[in-house]
Amino acid sequence: MIISRTPLRMSFVGGGSDLPAFCRRFGGAVVSTAIDKYVYVTVNPKFDHRIRVSYSKTEEVGAVARIRHPLVRESMKFLGVEGGLEITSIADIPSRGSGLGSSSSFTVGLLHALHASAGRYAGAEQLASEACAIEIEKCGEPIGRQDQYAAAYGGFNFIEFHPDDSVSVNPIVCRRETLRRMQENILVFFTGITRRAGGVLRRQQEVVAGQRRKQQAMKEMVRLAHELRREIQQNNLDAFGELLHRNWELKRGITADISTRAIDAWYEAARREGALGGKLLGAGSGGFLMFYAPRERHEAIARALAGLRRVEMGFEPEGSKIIFVHR
Repeated sequence: MIISRTPLRMSFVGGGSDLPAFCRRFGGAVVSTAIDKYVYVTVNPKFDHRIRVSYSKTEEVGAVARIRHPLVRESMKFLGVEGGLEITSIADIPSRGSGLGSSSSFTVGLLHALHASAGRYAGAEQLASEACAIEIEKCGEPIGRQDQYAAAYGGFNFIEFHPDDSVSVNPIVCRRETLRRMQENILVFFTGITRRAGGVLRRQQEVVAGQRRKQQAMKEMVRLAHELRREIQQNNLDAFGELLHRNWELKRGITADISTRAIDAWYEAARREGALGGKLLGAGSGGFLMFYAPRERHEAIARALAGLRRVEMGFEPEGSKIIFVHR
């Protein structure tokens, strides 16, 4: 039996600039961190040589091609795994529509466990690039490359997306006290709304590909990512909230379905109670709202958003890892 543990991620500034319609022309960048919420994948030999896959549904089939879960099917095909396995997955956070990159974390974790079950080592770059190939090329998902690299590498990073589809992961180096203060000032709420990101991301790519004004907004978001990295490396958090707020204002202007009236109302309520900035995590329309505020304002913000579930999230320094092996 093999068990992998792969972190989810929280992005701060620059999200969306990893989408192919933008980064293949202009390049992109994002500041993001892995978080201490995980996807666990178990791979175990199956006695009868069939394939059993258990997630929110359970499948039992006799051939890889008959697996309905596209990420499992294409991952097994990609690695040449023919069968005789039982694969299960569980997650700390709702597996779809959370805005925390759960699908990519699952793909990275599944690949990691499959490689380990075959006795192979797979490093972060290999896991991330293979997950991108499966999600984007094999499954045709309209996504970028941020989530796969955040899940595979872990840590707090400045990630750059180049026009040739290559990706650079650069750890943001700052004092430990700076990271601690940053985490203390972040609070996160679950909106209770989950959605499939594909439709939102397709519309984002369409408008960014065809409208110069939207391209300029995305370029400004990339510039903000560079600025935020510089401020953090200088251990200056004074501008953190304002940069988050400017990034959110730009992002919500890309397409109408990134935000909703309810999300805007929650955001403004938090701002009135002392949030310096924030954003909706992920593609838009649902998932988690993240805010940056002095700790003494957290309870007032929580009372203003009493209808939402507050969720504690911390930073995770490690990426996908194998946490259990028994042969």
